[in-house]
Amino acid sequence: MKRLTAYVSGQVQRTGYRVRIIDIARALGLKGTVENLDDGRVKIMAEGDDDKLNWFEEAIDIKNTLINVSSIEKKYSEPAGDFANFYEVVGPGETDSRLDTAADHLKELISAVNNMNNNLGGKMDVMIQKQDQMLDKQDQMLQKQDIMLETQKEMVDSQHDLLDEVKDSRKDLKSYLDQRFERLESDVIEMKTALRAKGII
Repeated sequence: MKRLTAYVSGQVQRTGYRVRIIDIARALGLKGTVENLDDGRVKIMAEGDDDKLNWFEEAIDIKNTLINVSSIEKKYSEPAGDFANFYEVVGPGETDSRLDTAADHLKELISAVNNMNNNLGGKMDVMIQKQDQMLDKQDQMLQKQDIMLETQKEMVDSQHDLLDEVKDSRKDLKSYLDQRFERLESDVIEMKTALRAKGII
């Protein structure tokens, strides 16, 4: 068992760094405190087994979007055993300051969401306009199809009329030919009768 006292510099205040330290320390079963210092650093005191403190020492060197640890001053000493758990030490007025900061972040977030909604609304308007244009084109295509169908119907009607005319013409021609054949037969009979009368046949 030993105590690690670490002074962490960098972008470590108002970034959620202390919360991360508490989570890591409690997961390792360490006891101690973490607090912000007036000079912008974070002070960590942690007590526990040597192996766990070695892991902890590596884990507190965090670099991500919000947190950026630039250096860590470390000092080891004998544990005092005066910590019941691992917790955050909050200075006077720090909670009010943090609430003010949180309110500022919340305002920024609301503004960003409103901007995003406005941008989405504009994009939705553009999409709706495009859909309207597509529907107009579909209407035009349907009108053209209607015109084509009407033209086809007219052509079919014309074909029916032509067929009716052809049928009527055939009937007239058959009737005319039937009359001509009857006349020819009648003429042939008269000719045969005349030829018989003259004794030619």
